[in-house]
Amino acid sequence: MKLEDEIKQKKSFTNPYHRMIVNIMFTGNWVQKHIATKLKPYGLSLQQHNLLRILRGQHPNPSTLGMIQERMMDPMSNATRLVDKLLDKELVQRGQCADNRRKVDIVITKKGLDLLAQTDYIIAEFDQLYNTLTAEEATLVGELLDKLRS
Repeated sequence: MKLEDEIKQKKSFTNPYHRMIVNIMFTGNWVQKHIATKLKPYGLSLQQHNLLRILRGQHPNPSTLGMIQERMMDPMSNATRLVDKLLDKELVQRGQCADNRRKVDIVITKKGLDLLAQTDYIIAEFDQLYNTLTAEEATLVGELLDKLRS
């Protein structure tokens, strides 16, 4: 469905760049909503899921809050608050860094790894969910988005 139909816009956009930006924002929200809906039964938000995936990528090595914040897809996420919520769910552990007592180490727990293993299908489904694009087209979209940010 065309963007104009999705957002029920009657007038045309000012220029193709304006349409592109609105389309990127609309599509980004559309994808996030889809993923958030899939994560809800697991009691995870998008940001919590992102944080757990970062920790799994570091596992078994610990991570610091600063490193997590740098790698979050949403740089405005409050990593401290997210870690606190994941601590309450026993999905992560927090401890003092052995090398630097001023730093805090965060590691994913077995329970966190097990939960992520249950949710891995959500990301794996992208191939089927978004198969209206060929692999080559998906690569091109990714490259164009990279170019837009540079």
